[in-house]
Amino acid sequence: MSFTELTSNHNEDGGLLDSVDARTNLAGSNKMEILLFSIGSNEVFGINVFKVKEVTRGVRITKTPNMPHGVDGIVSLRGHVMPVLNLSRFMGLGNPDEQHVMMVAEYSRHVLGFLVRDVDRIIRVDWNKVRAAEGMVSGNSHLITAITELANGSLVSILDVEQIMASAFGEDVVGSVEKVEGGHEKSVFFVDDSAVARKKIAELLDKMGVKHVQAHNGLEGWQRLQGLAESAGNSGLDLHHQIQVILVDAEMPEMDGYVLTQHIKSDRRFDNIPVVMHSSLSSEANRSMGKRVGVDYYVPKFDGIMLAETLRPLL
Repeated sequence: MSFTELTSNHNEDGGLLDSVDARTNLAGSNKMEILLFSIGSNEVFGINVFKVKEVTRGVRITKTPNMPHGVDGIVSLRGHVMPVLNLSRFMGLGNPDEQHVMMVAEYSRHVLGFLVRDVDRIIRVDWNKVRAAEGMVSGNSHLITAITELANGSLVSILDVEQIMASAFGEDVVGSVEKVEGGHEKSVFFVDDSAVARKKIAELLDKMGVKHVQAHNGLEGWQRLQGLAESAGNSGLDLHHQIQVILVDAEMPEMDGYVLTQHIKSDRRFDNIPVVMHSSLSSEANRSMGKRVGVDYYVPKFDGIMLAETLRPLL
């Protein structure tokens, strides 16, 4: 079934995706759904379905001056005026003039149109078959957060929406944040696969005067947490004296944040250490799924003030 056929079954105009909330039963199963698309190059690209609000064709783009590189203009769609980023032009691949399909993506309360050549289909994959893209030699490797493999052996490059937003429009600035009293004795363990997100989180924690340890995906995070717990146990120490808060992303290669949280909450060594989920997946169903697996607090990306105020009383 093509993507157009799949969406047509949901909505007569064939443009709307199925409700994101209807797909959140995948959360906690360590699976994700990826929308495959092309920009006319040899590569196959993908984007997490949770981030896509709509796919539509034939949009009328209004050209505007002084737009960032790769932005063709703005469009008004269903009450939203949003910039439209031509991925072919932005990434220097394919023919920018052949991009006629727009994917409407939402990230951290920002809505953006991605102009592509065509969409293919939605596939379901296990997170443990998704690998971090670090070490790729492509000039656009910093725009790819992970890769996975199709049944025919083709590789799919999964877009790092956070990095693309930051590269095109600039990073959100972490504002003034008060230091935590005695923060130099406190520590936050955080896990995120996005380099942009890790940089922002580290900057925020530095401004709060709090120590931090980081991991790049859920599996690495769980392995490091187990190592810390084992070391504390061997030393006869309470792990809570070493880590006061665990901060997790929701979607990550190899192990997602929901499964990571399940592991943490099922291990008595982590009792009394709250888990905060920090995610761009902001639907109520995602919040509910987080609660079901034991997430203590949920903060949308990237709201530095809300994140700081959530962490402060826990520290």
